Order: sequence, then C-alpha cells, then structure tokens
Amino acid sequence: MFYQLYEMNHAAMVPFRASADAMKLAYQSPLNPMSHTTLGRTMAAGFEVFERMTRRYSKPEFGLHETEVDGKPVPVQERIVWKKPFCNLIHFDRAVPAKRPSDPRFLVVAPMSGHYATLLRGTVEALLPKADVHITDWIDARMVPMADGTFDFDDYVDYIIEMLHHLGPNTHVVAVCQPSVPVLAAVAVMEAAGDPLAPASMTLMGGPIDTRINPTAVNELAQTKPIEWFRDNVIMNVPWPQPGFLRPVYPGFLQLSGFMSMNLDRHMIAHKDFFMHLVKDDGDPAEKHRDFYDEYLAVMDLTAEFYLQTVDEVFIKHSLPKGEMTHHGVPVDTTAIRSVALLTVEGENDDISGVGQTQAAQTICTNIPDDMRMHYMQPDVGHYGVFNGSRFRKEIAPRIINFANAHAQRNAPAVKRVIRGGKSA
Repeated sequence: MFYQLYEMNHAAMVPFRASADAMKLAYQSPLNPMSHTTLGRTMAAGFEVFERMTRRYSKPEFGLHETEVDGKPVPVQERIVWKKPFCNLIHFDRAVPAKRPSDPRFLVVAPMSGHYATLLRGTVEALLPKADVHITDWIDARMVPMADGTFDFDDYVDYIIEMLHHLGPNTHVVAVCQPSVPVLAAVAVMEAAGDPLAPASMTLMGGPIDTRINPTAVNELAQTKPIEWFRDNVIMNVPWPQPGFLRPVYPGFLQLSGFMSMNLDRHMIAHKDFFMHLVKDDGDPAEKHRDFYDEYLAVMDLTAEFYLQTVDEVFIKHSLPKGEMTHHGVPVDTTAIRSVALLTVEGENDDISGVGQTQAAQTICTNIPDDMRMHYMQPDVGHYGVFNGSRFRKEIAPRIINFANAHAQRNAPAVKRVIRGGKSA
C-alpha cells in the first residue's frame, strides 16, 4: 500500500511541479526585468529547487559518443548485443581500424542496487581509450511484466556466465560494488566446471565479499534485523499501471532514502549551495550539481527474490567467505579458481564496503598463483571514488588496463584447443 501512496503523491504533485517550472522560466526570461535582479534570481532558484526535489528522475543516457584512441578522436556507437528480460548487454563500439591490434575486451558488471548502469559512465569513459568495453544494463524490475518470470541471485550468476559465453574467450570481467559477490561466484562455477570461456581476469572493486571485516552502517543494519524483517517492511508490489504490475519488488525510492539518510546533512548542504549558486548566477557549480543529482536520484526497483537472497546470503549469513554459498543447490567453491587472474580494488574512505571486505577475495581464492593476483587500495577516496572521478582516471583505471594486458593470453592456448575440438559453448 505504501508504494501506491507514493505513486499517488507523485501524481498529485504534477500540477505543482508544472507551475513551478513555468514560474522559473518566467523569472529567468530576459524579457522579464526582474530576471536581472537578486529578487528575480532568488524566485527562479526557489522554483527550480522545488521542481527538482519533487520530480521522478528517469534513466539517464550514457552519452558517450566519442573517445580518443591512439591520440585521435574516434566515434563510439552504443549497441545492445545480448538481451534478456532483466538485462541488456551494451557494447560501446569504437570505430577503430580493422587492422589495428585489438585492445582487451571488458565485461563491466554494473551494480544492481538501485541505480542504473549509467552511474558507471565515468568508469566506461576512462576505460574506452584502451579497451573494448561492454556493460550490463540492468532493467528496472517494475518495467518487467510478471509473465517474464522471477529473477534471483542464481539467475544473476547465470546471466554473467551467459554473457561471458557470448563475448567469448579472453574476456576480462570487472565488478563494481554489489556484483563482486555474484561475479566471483560465477567465475568459481565456471572454473569448477572446466569452462574454457572463463574470463582471463576479474577485477573486484569496492565489493562486499566479506562484510564481517570493518562493517559499515549498511552492514550493521543487516546484522541487527532478521531476513523476515526485510521481507515484511521493504518488499512491496508494483502498482498499476506499470508493466510489472503486482511484481514484488524492493522499490528504488526506499533504497535511495536509505542512502541519503546516511549523509543527510551533506545532501542538505549541497542543495543549499545549489540554491545560492543560482541566486549568484554562478553557472558551473550549479550545472555540476544538476549532473550529479540527475544521476544519483534516478533509481530502479529490484526484484524481491534477488534482494532478499542477496541480503540473506551476503550480509547476514556471509555464505561466500564461509564456503557455504550454493548455485542451484551446488556448492560454490572459490578454491576451484586457478587460471583467472584476480585484482581487488578498495577506497581508503569507503563507507559502503569497508576496507578489507573486497580484499577478502584474495584470501578465499587460495589456488590463484601469486603472480596472478594483486590488491590496490586507493588513498583519499570514498565508495564513489573507487570507480569514478579524477583519482579513478589517473590511478585506478590504468592499473585495471595494465593488469588485463598482463594476463590477456594466459588461458588462450587451452581455449583454442577446446574451440578447435568443437566443444566451445
């Protein structure tokens, strides 16, 4: 019922938002003498802040139409190359010469934790000059009809394996935050099965591999509540007239409320500063605020079964680091990983995945040779800075590229033998 009330409230605010937007334009019009005064800019700023704080933010665009390869500008085309009801695989196709040596091929697994894959725009942008990039574009669960079935943690692992099969041998997988656990599980499943299309390397960034280490506020909440509490309090049915009508979901607006409440004072100050920049007609900071919150406030729903299974297995039971996780009833054995190189990346000030939680992957993957593993901790960045921003571009992205290049051909001979024998998936 709460979701329905949220939708009704949003619908009820439509005329007020429209009026606020119209008044903002009126006070900003150069034909209005007040637009050149402090009072006029104050009125316009107030209306804009009101409109932005009450709107529903739609899925943003990646907007990556060009990159630089070998010092030259190259057009980029966004193409869907694989699709299932709950995910599209997007390829950022660079128009590079056919005879040019190929760059490492990356599968970037975006978080399915409330925000859209476009949150990793900066991640993709930093990798594109030296990599062939694909990214998972998870679908808002409220847009998926009930007829398309359910989607749980096991399905997530299956999707990753299917995408790696689609991309073929010598692919490098990069998991950002939440997908670190299912990606590690998928690689373990593939290695245990002797799958020749297991990735050449995997990079886990700011992920909750073992949340018993340096637990954050998010981890502690999960520990203080039984799984029944989450099922009873945060799972709701998608209201009419959405395509996913009646699908049980964890609504994106609830997840966003939780994240914002963790740093509420910071968000309040940011909006106050935004208002003052508008009054002072200071365009650049105001535009940066719009860009950030257009992305941050755009949220999607998660299927109830995936959310509850993730909370239970990752945050309450700690199944993966304990060696108790299963995939379709079969144990997930991380010690089976032998031929996939492992890079773990953490941020010194990460308040979502505490320091050491991602590095735990190095501990549970005991059979990866020492020369195929590396851990890097980036100083002076929080969770967002692990995969975006200036330090990511200058410090982290080059390490990911170099690590992939260093381990690009390690498993190629075995793959070629299997493919020639007609056994490839």
